[in-house]
Amino acid sequence: MTLSFVAFGIPQPQGSAKAFMPKGGRFPIVTSDNKHLKGWRQLVAEAASAALRGHGQMADGPVTVTATFYLPRPKSLGKKSKAHVTRPDVDKLARSIGDALTGVVFRDDAQIVGLHVQKCYAASSASPRAEVTVAELEQGDSNAD
Repeated sequence: MTLSFVAFGIPQPQGSAKAFMPKGGRFPIVTSDNKHLKGWRQLVAEAASAALRGHGQMADGPVTVTATFYLPRPKSLGKKSKAHVTRPDVDKLARSIGDALTGVVFRDDAQIVGLHVQKCYAASSASPRAEVTVAELEQGDSNAD
């Protein structure tokens, strides 16, 4: 199975988790330091779920993920094509996609054995988005020796 979809919205990084112990509590509460992350992951999960309809079921084996993140272009940049070398970090963007797809496209993001991720500026006339492809590998396709 190969599944491709586009999630429209401003891509959000996974960020770091923060834990605190509530007064009188027995267990710590863990929160994300990015308040927009939950909404972004929901957009990704919905786009993936819609694309998955008619393609069968969740992947059980190893998968590769390819994702291109198109981030908002600052007006000061103009139409010049420059590499996106500022935050968010590309690895944190990838983590947010992996977690959003867990339980939707594959059972666990530990199934991701290959990952190709890039970030760039969206064209001034285009919406910010993530273009994602998940490809399930055949059991004999691993490169392990």
